[in-house]
Amino acid sequence: MRVLLATNEYPPYVYGGAGVHVEYLSRELAKLTPVEVRSFHDQIYDDGQLHVRGIKVDTTHFAGCPQSFVSPLRALSTCLAFVGQGIGDELEGSLELIHCHTWYTHFSGILAKILYDIPMVITVHSLEPLRPWKREQLGHGYDLARWIEKTALETADAIIAVSKSTREDILRLFDVDPSKVVIIPNGIDTEEYKPVHAPHVLTQLGVDPDRPYVLFVGRITRQKGLYYLLQAIPHIDPNLQVVLCAGDADTLAMQREIEEIVRELQAQRPGIVWIPKMLARQDTIALYSHATVFCCPSIYEPFGIINLEAMACNTPVVGSAVGGIREVVVDGETGLLVDPHLSPEPPHDPVSPARFERGLADAINRVANDPELWKRMCEAGRRRVEERYSWRSIARQTFDLYLKLREKYPADHQ
Repeated sequence: MRVLLATNEYPPYVYGGAGVHVEYLSRELAKLTPVEVRSFHDQIYDDGQLHVRGIKVDTTHFAGCPQSFVSPLRALSTCLAFVGQGIGDELEGSLELIHCHTWYTHFSGILAKILYDIPMVITVHSLEPLRPWKREQLGHGYDLARWIEKTALETADAIIAVSKSTREDILRLFDVDPSKVVIIPNGIDTEEYKPVHAPHVLTQLGVDPDRPYVLFVGRITRQKGLYYLLQAIPHIDPNLQVVLCAGDADTLAMQREIEEIVRELQAQRPGIVWIPKMLARQDTIALYSHATVFCCPSIYEPFGIINLEAMACNTPVVGSAVGGIREVVVDGETGLLVDPHLSPEPPHDPVSPARFERGLADAINRVANDPELWKRMCEAGRRRVEERYSWRSIARQTFDLYLKLREKYPADHQ
């Protein structure tokens, strides 16, 4: 069978876990069946059974609307183009299934299901009702995103949740048949993500390779909890450098807020390094490999693929006890988990930010200052990743789901 993966992100334009997921999933799926990827950019790429076609929409058409509307309107326009290009082309015949990733592409799945009568699969990387702070970025465009997501999830033929907690959230928030929701986690390429010795990369980035450091990697968005890590810094062992690989802010105001906090902290203590951009993958792997501790202070994280990346590079994780992080990081074995005690009401912030911040600092200090514990966690993390999160296995599970769905459709789709 031939499948279509619809995605916002695809290399070289990847800024989050969903983009990483589609990149590796598409490679492995293409070993099992012909795969076409349609993305929001300008890629044209063919490699065996993998075909990538980017579509870049002209956003000047939206010059008359509020800036916050541009992103959702661009998403809808790109989805129209995805389906307008047809579900059959000159490459290898008609597509038999569409698999959508993130709400940005869900509208293309809805249209393809209706117009071409093919099954729609959705992988849930996050859920909009649990990200109320996105309204700051999208305005009423956030309501449009929620409507698209709800419509798509409630009409999908199958939904893939990346963690047990994500599946529970889907069933709690949407009118979905539980039998349609399966759990298939994210994965990791352990041949690519493995410990490296590259002190020159650290030096180029302004990090002292001879001093230990705690590392953060992620976007500047409320979801990732960077603010709480910044507030924890005064309580972190001053012998530890703090390396913040953080860029792609949701809003300009958020970017300026983080800049100001970092400047104030840098004036108070040495060893705070901010890398305000997303790095090449090999440079990020070098940062993971040399880090003493990786910190993931997210307040919402359906899976947290960055934790797999750190563990694969022999680095213990201190993370929030939320969402999929609780399933990836084994508390006391591959890292330490800190309960943020989130409010049950939107925007789901920690009830006591100071307690959460101090908890992060205490956990970081404990791992960094206990050599035996640190070594055990390094080894256990790498071992867990190797044993549980193979992309080959994840692609096979995904393909098996496709085959089951195809059996339910008429013969002229086979």
